[in-house]
Amino acid sequence: MSPSARAALPQAFFLPGDNGQRFCLYHPPQGSSPQGRVLYLHPFAEELNSTRRVVAQQARALAKAGYGVLQIDLLGCGDSSGEFADATWAAWLHDAQQARHWLLEQGGGPLWLWGMRAGALLAVQLAQQPQEGGDPTHLLLWQPVASGQQQLQQFLRLQAASQWLGNASSGQTPAQALALGESVHIAGYTLSANLARGLGDARLTPPTAGPAGRLVWLEVSSTQPPQLPPASAKPLAAWSGAGWRVQAQAVNGPAFWQTVGTDDAPALIAATLAALTDIPPP
Repeated sequence: MSPSARAALPQAFFLPGDNGQRFCLYHPPQGSSPQGRVLYLHPFAEELNSTRRVVAQQARALAKAGYGVLQIDLLGCGDSSGEFADATWAAWLHDAQQARHWLLEQGGGPLWLWGMRAGALLAVQLAQQPQEGGDPTHLLLWQPVASGQQQLQQFLRLQAASQWLGNASSGQTPAQALALGESVHIAGYTLSANLARGLGDARLTPPTAGPAGRLVWLEVSSTQPPQLPPASAKPLAAWSGAGWRVQAQAVNGPAFWQTVGTDDAPALIAATLAALTDIPPP
């Protein structure tokens, strides 16, 4: 294998963090002229596993186009330290901050925060904290959830009322148990009240600090032609009104975050590459 081929291989490492280490995978930029840096923030619970295939395809495509891409497994997720029950929204935001700091020390070019589903909420909160030097942060959001509360409700619906683990005898629903500060067990995950509270408070609102950058908002659709859902109109208008350069698009593709990780989404990958490499004028 040639030195150039070896340099293009993803680099796996552990980033020190609070309560253990975080597994990271870095795809170094290929070519002689790096185009920028991308930090990927993954979705919630089992959606992380369901989306790994498509995300890996996109990360490789971005690296080939000259972008350095860093993927991180947050506290209690994937191959990182801790259990899901240990996770809090504040801890995940701290992990994202540490990953951004590491990535900013690698190469040059604009910084993109790439969030999938609930990871989009985390990316938006991280963008609220401006970069050193005042450079704008750009956002790439895949299938963003409207709010953390929506994501939480979707997750709680995974378990039928008769199957609430640890709550059936008291007659409590998971939402009631969380409100009382208790943890609930759903679909193999232990969700703490602390994490549920932080997730539930998260919103897709434009940052109020730092310069506005670009927002690329991409969703998959089964309709012909593909169309963004009507619910996207209001948040997109808010971002545009806050001075962000908004590019929103729907492409045909499967709801791959809901499957076992065997789907492909070539139109989404192509749209992402086009959006990041064909930058429109200010």
